[in-house]
Amino acid sequence: MSLVAAALLALASGSARAQPQQLTPPAGEPPRVPVVTMPVVKANEGAAYPKRALDEGFRQPAEVALRLEIDATGVVTRAVVETPVGHGFDEAAVAAAQKLQFEPATRDGKAVAARIRFLYRFAPPPAVLAGRVVTLAGERPVAGATVVVREPGGQERTATTGADGAWRMADLPPGTYHVTVSAPGMEAHQADESVQAGEELSATDRLAPPRATAAAPGIGEGKAEEVEEVQVRGQKPPREVTKRTLEQRELSRIPGTNGDALRSLQNLPGVARSPAITGLLIVRGSAPQDTQYFVDGTPVPLVYHFGGLSSVVPTEMLDRIDFYPGNFSAQYGRAMGGIVDVGLTDPKKDRLHVMAQADFIDTRALVQGPLFDTGWNLAIGARRSNLDAWLSPIFQATGAGVRVTPVYYDYQAVLERDLNKRSSVRFAFFGSDDKLDVFLPSASSGEPDLAGTIGSHTGFWRVQGLYRNRLTDDTELRVVGAVGEDYVEFNAGSLFFKIADYPITSRVELAQKLEKRLTMNVGFDVYYAPYTLSAQLPAPPKAGQPPSGPFSSQPPITTSLSDSLYQPAFYTEFEATPWKGGRIVPGMRLDYTKDTKAWDFAPRVVVRQDVAEDPRTTLKGGVGMFAQPPQPQETNAVFGTPGLTSNRSTHYDLGVEHEFTRHIEASLDGFYKQLDNLVEPGLGNTGSGVVYGAETLLRYKPDERFFGWVAYTLSRSLRRTQQGAPLRTFQFDETHILTVLGSYRIGKGWEFGMRYRLTSGYMYTPNGYGFYDENIGTYLPLSSYPPNDSRLPLFHALDVRVDKTWKPYWGKLSIYLDVLNVYNQGNVLGYSYDYNFTHSAQANDLPIIPSIGVRAEY
Repeated sequence: MSLVAAALLALASGSARAQPQQLTPPAGEPPRVPVVTMPVVKANEGAAYPKRALDEGFRQPAEVALRLEIDATGVVTRAVVETPVGHGFDEAAVAAAQKLQFEPATRDGKAVAARIRFLYRFAPPPAVLAGRVVTLAGERPVAGATVVVREPGGQERTATTGADGAWRMADLPPGTYHVTVSAPGMEAHQADESVQAGEELSATDRLAPPRATAAAPGIGEGKAEEVEEVQVRGQKPPREVTKRTLEQRELSRIPGTNGDALRSLQNLPGVARSPAITGLLIVRGSAPQDTQYFVDGTPVPLVYHFGGLSSVVPTEMLDRIDFYPGNFSAQYGRAMGGIVDVGLTDPKKDRLHVMAQADFIDTRALVQGPLFDTGWNLAIGARRSNLDAWLSPIFQATGAGVRVTPVYYDYQAVLERDLNKRSSVRFAFFGSDDKLDVFLPSASSGEPDLAGTIGSHTGFWRVQGLYRNRLTDDTELRVVGAVGEDYVEFNAGSLFFKIADYPITSRVELAQKLEKRLTMNVGFDVYYAPYTLSAQLPAPPKAGQPPSGPFSSQPPITTSLSDSLYQPAFYTEFEATPWKGGRIVPGMRLDYTKDTKAWDFAPRVVVRQDVAEDPRTTLKGGVGMFAQPPQPQETNAVFGTPGLTSNRSTHYDLGVEHEFTRHIEASLDGFYKQLDNLVEPGLGNTGSGVVYGAETLLRYKPDERFFGWVAYTLSRSLRRTQQGAPLRTFQFDETHILTVLGSYRIGKGWEFGMRYRLTSGYMYTPNGYGFYDENIGTYLPLSSYPPNDSRLPLFHALDVRVDKTWKPYWGKLSIYLDVLNVYNQGNVLGYSYDYNFTHSAQANDLPIIPSIGVRAEY
């Protein structure tokens, strides 16, 4: 049956159901055949060759056949892929089909619905060869040079360089070309250049005088200097001095992360080894609470579950991760350390996709695809930890004096729709919940009144709406708003601490291109959070006062209050490119804090300048002021200090970036942070400090087989509690941080990776000895002074990951082995003491932990 016949049959059968038919014609008249016309395309924007295919190395022609359902107005109501092709072609075809406009099908002149087959043919995008011709000495542009490009089939194309020595040839098929560059009075240069579909390759050709005069002094006549051609692939520079971005393959394959994208941040320069209990990031010597976390611009209290073993948003739900270790844009505030802003991915639009994964750490699942024929796309994901299933039995079997029962959850749902080709709307619901119970069968000598269950319960959830609209080619609007809850609960016997807040947040940003080289970004950012706080805890010691016995034995104080945080902010930032290779980003931010009843003004500026193009070398620098309001518990009348103002910090950065080849790049960044007006318990805003150091990154970006990098940070973080006090090493200082990692695809679905880490130990305060307090009948420690004057031994560990992947007809199946601390190094986490503090024993960090997992994708 032909395609036209099938369509006619579909139309006829559809119409027969829609209205009564005259089955028997009048006597003497021949049967009447209805007049049917097929739908005719009247608007077709076409389907672009998908970027995913290019990223995955697929650069071949492809065809996608669709079954389209078209209503009586000519609108496509449903598009279904007949045979999936993959590499992003199916999604591109469906998205393009939904924008088609038809003259509707007719039956006897009346518009009717129809079902047709529609074919999209994808041709690889053309390649572009470009370059610049300069003199070997002095690199002056050569105008009027002739560039001859010979295609693989023998055809030749010719271009002539302009006044700046530049030339360009577009619409080339992918392949290898022989390029000849010549100019009068210069020695010609020839080279073979390979360029792939959708790629622009740029080369600089340096022409020398004829060989008789090209030799430099001291060099034999006739020996010309070599000419170097370097491929250049650029991207828009960030609005910050330093922005780290990892590619998808790196995020899911870094050894020791269990395939968790957000855990990969802990391997970047400037990020210290996170404390095992909190799992919070320590960025460039700042306190953990100084770094702020966002999901698509909405602030969240944390990004890691306890212990840092998993993030609160799984890799499969992430579209991007932006990490700024310092001197970040004016769009961010209320933080002095770093910024982590992750973006949720839009659901897939072509068909139903299902993913399930399970290992020793957790179990997760994700379902996504179009929501029937509504035009909306939906993704739903969830994860639960598996630690309690095997960790608790181990503690019981070994007779451990401490039993730990950790459980965590996280969940995500995204509903998205494109309103038109310029605007979209998305709703998201996501959250996290952590519960940790520690059972102490008997009290310790240091805390005689503390036994039984010690529990903590933390988490958050958000309902978020995101609207994006490119109003014109020069104007873009982005609006995001969210409501939710954050909660922290801690209990130890009769002692407890509970805080819950209900944040309402919004961010509106308008980007306006004022002229070709100047763009303005203006925004409004508000954070409003009613909260409740209740606690029954011993009062903290006053400044200079020694501890008055075990924490659990001190008389508790009870407090309860309800209040709200209100922190609006306005910011403006300009992006200027006044000259070639230069970029200047000045900005300013104005924050108000209800608790301090004060405004904080924070100006910032970032400068970048390309000093070489082939290969690219960029100098960068920046200076900025940052303010961070005090926490609610710090301003509490009972446990805190009323009348506090914001913590302040000034960041200075200077660095250089260099691209050696397409895959190899390096960066060196020096930083200095002046900290002032820091909140000190019991004293107020009397603290200050400095952080300084340098970080370097040598990275091999992913190719078809390998990726890896070497990151090293040398820094020092110092604090003083009040004016006149000496600077002391900060408790979270890690002077040396070295990470070396790599992953290699062996072939036949196998991949092997390793990660080695070497860092300085944490600072701690040792107990010299104990004395017996007859008033309370127990020994008390006599801690050394000053606090945090000793350092634990070096931390080092090797992690290994092995993956094996199959691709059956229905999707993809993988198994993997991710082993933490392969040689079971007993890294020291701290020290525990006997009843009278005369003997101590090491408390070690995580032992060797193998995690075997399986993952299936449809």
